Amino acid sequence: MSWSIRNRPADVVATRWPRALRRGPMETLATILIAAGVLMLLQPFALVLYTYSFITTLAGVAMFTIVSKFPD
Repeated sequence: MSWSIRNRPADVVATRWPRALRRGPMETLATILIAAGVLMLLQPFALVLYTYSFITTLAGVAMFTIVSKFPD
């Protein structure tokens, strides 16, 4: 690590994380993905949606687990 980054306060270094990859927006996206997967599971109309519902829910849960480690 360079001298300038080591001597900065922690909140200044944390702001270098891209805004789109912060925990808040990514957790919201993961929650929406989980909800979409559950709705796909419960709908009675399209077999294709039902088929991919578990994968969608699993992807949302995995994303939420990983994103919960991101900085605020």
